[in-house]
Amino acid sequence: MTGADGEPHPDDPRWAVAGRVADAVRQRFPADVLAVAVHGPLAHGDDDGGGDGEVGLLVVTYRPGGGPSPATRRVDGVLVDLTVAGADDYLCQARVISSLWPLTADRYVSTRALHDPTGWLRTLRDEHLGRLARARPGEFSTAARRAWYRGSAAHARAARLAEWYETDQALLMLGEARLAAATVNGLLSRTYFRDPGDAVRRTGLAGADMTEVGAVLARQAAELTARGRPVDGTVDDLLAG
Repeated sequence: MTGADGEPHPDDPRWAVAGRVADAVRQRFPADVLAVAVHGPLAHGDDDGGGDGEVGLLVVTYRPGGGPSPATRRVDGVLVDLTVAGADDYLCQARVISSLWPLTADRYVSTRALHDPTGWLRTLRDEHLGRLARARPGEFSTAARRAWYRGSAAHARAARLAEWYETDQALLMLGEARLAAATVNGLLSRTYFRDPGDAVRRTGLAGADMTEVGAVLARQAAELTARGRPVDGTVDDLLAG
């Protein structure tokens, strides 16, 4: 929870745990750590996760391999997901428009600093936003096409599993197809999401059944074709990338 001004709520145990982990990282790796920040739902001022959500922590180091190792562990009942990245490597990631961009961009744009004496997190945000401003429409269409292939394959697999009465596996694959289709929507509209759940909710795919997901994928295929990036092609198209 956060207060009305968007600052950490003093009664939220996640912020207490985040602060303790940040302090411990700085004490144990003083020469390695450039910045520590919270990302994900907790970083948003209108977060409503209460005390039950996950703490996403980013530790930025001066050099790759420095600082602690990436880890996930419950600390005093709070799940902590610790991401560790070298500063230059993370900036490079922030400049890439990949098929997963709608699910990764929030980490570059929405962070809350726990330790950032040089203002590096602002540099990260500016680098990503600058990359978006320079991106050509075709880059997003290409990334969307790749995400579409992932969704189409998952949907086809889900349909086959349903025919074989492998219901549990079919539902898992349908979930993957929903998320991929949501990602395609995000790429085509240049919209990023907080997390996978946010992606399927905001695109109306959270409760979509097999037929509905198939119809969404078909519409997306038509839109990609209209944008000059058809999902079907020749051998020459395949080898040309």
